Amino acid sequence: MTTTTPQAVDRPVAKADPGAARGPRRRTGRSHRAWLPYLLLLPALVLELLVHLVPMVMGFVMSFKELTQFTLRDWGAAPWNALDNYSMSVDFDAPVGEALLHSFLVTCGFTLLSVGLCWLIGTAAAVFMQDTFKGRGLLRALFLVPYALPVYTAVITWVFMFQHDNGLVNHVLHDQLGLTDEPSFWLIGDNSFWALLVVSVWKGWPFAFLIVMAGLQNIPRELYEAAALDGAGVWQQIRRITLPSLRPVNQVLVLVLFLWTFNDFNTPYVMFGKAAPEAADLISVHIYQASFVTWNFGTGSAMSVLLLLFLLVVTGIYLALTSRTRRPSRA
Repeated sequence: MTTTTPQAVDRPVAKADPGAARGPRRRTGRSHRAWLPYLLLLPALVLELLVHLVPMVMGFVMSFKELTQFTLRDWGAAPWNALDNYSMSVDFDAPVGEALLHSFLVTCGFTLLSVGLCWLIGTAAAVFMQDTFKGRGLLRALFLVPYALPVYTAVITWVFMFQHDNGLVNHVLHDQLGLTDEPSFWLIGDNSFWALLVVSVWKGWPFAFLIVMAGLQNIPRELYEAAALDGAGVWQQIRRITLPSLRPVNQVLVLVLFLWTFNDFNTPYVMFGKAAPEAADLISVHIYQASFVTWNFGTGSAMSVLLLLFLLVVTGIYLALTSRTRRPSRA
């Protein structure tokens, strides 16, 4: 009897994939690379929290305390007074609330004028600088000098210029041009508001000029050439091409100028010191006076929290309105 032996069938032998062993290592390397940016940002984030967030939280806690010169040494054990500091700040019939309301209105008017003039002068200068002419680079550098100067240096220079007896402003307006009957007092009285506005605009418009000039670089020159061939004048080109193209830039620019101007403390403090005139009593200096001059840190903290809430609300409304106008309409 013959037995048949089955023939061996050649089967492919599975070879070990050298990449399979390295697969987990590759994924581990990729995960490390994914976390690397966050690790590099961690020191800056920790410093940001220490510098900004911790003082904000402490100020918020202080706004609910009766914190004066008598309890400042151990402010953690100062008595709580609930919402008394807030009610005192918004009681506009009382002296504290009335003074805060006046300072708030002065700051609103000052901010509107300063932001509007900074944007207008900066935009006009940026549009003018788009044309090529001899000396344009030097003129651009001169325009940025007020923005590059330190705040204290620039403001102190203006303080000397606004002096009553030997100031340059009165020398030009009164002695040379004869526009005033007598030398004016610029650092006291009602004129202090206009002196503060001049310094703020002089110091802030180069920033608007720099941002708008950068935004104009993204507008194709062909649009202006086509508009000129169609018979559009300079004002029509600015209205139909320049301003619509700069809308995203102006959205950020106006918001930044608003926040900087509304919170500006250095300019009025260097010009007027601790006691600003009533006409130039900006809310930043007013809160400083309520906190460090009268030693009522609880009320000053409550005013700061109210100011922060106001700026957050205004910023949210502004971003909502500007984003809605930029959103394309659907048919």
